[in-house]
Amino acid sequence: MFKEFKDFALRGNVMDMAIGIIIGASFSTIVNSLVKDILMPPIGWLLGGVDFENFYLTVKTGTPAGPYLSLADAQAAGAVTVNYGLFINAIISFLIVAIAMFLIIRAINRLQEGKEEDQDPAPTTRDCPFCFTAIPIQATRCPHCTSQLK
Repeated sequence: MFKEFKDFALRGNVMDMAIGIIIGASFSTIVNSLVKDILMPPIGWLLGGVDFENFYLTVKTGTPAGPYLSLADAQAAGAVTVNYGLFINAIISFLIVAIAMFLIIRAINRLQEGKEEDQDPAPTTRDCPFCFTAIPIQATRCPHCTSQLK
């Protein structure tokens, strides 16, 4: 049983998938940082100093009762909140990842199209100049009309 599991785990597809998941997790961390630290501050500044992370609705107040200055204050007080600002950040992160994946897949498709065009198979037949029948390239005589070929 251990040998079967080892054979399964060390197959190329499983290893490729594991590497893809690890790279995807790293890429997700980079994108989240891009959204949180690079994109959202200027967007918030353009919208008048808005911080999307502090957009929330208080469903139930905690102890002490609100209003709370930030989401962190509300969570520290034990308030129940709907964090739609964090959801907006997640949507922006998703869109960035989706665009990046689209561009990567598009580039891969273009590379594969180029490889397919470069690797045209060599012809294995040619036409007889007398009867126009397809014959093997190495033939010295046409098997249909028996003409001598050069």
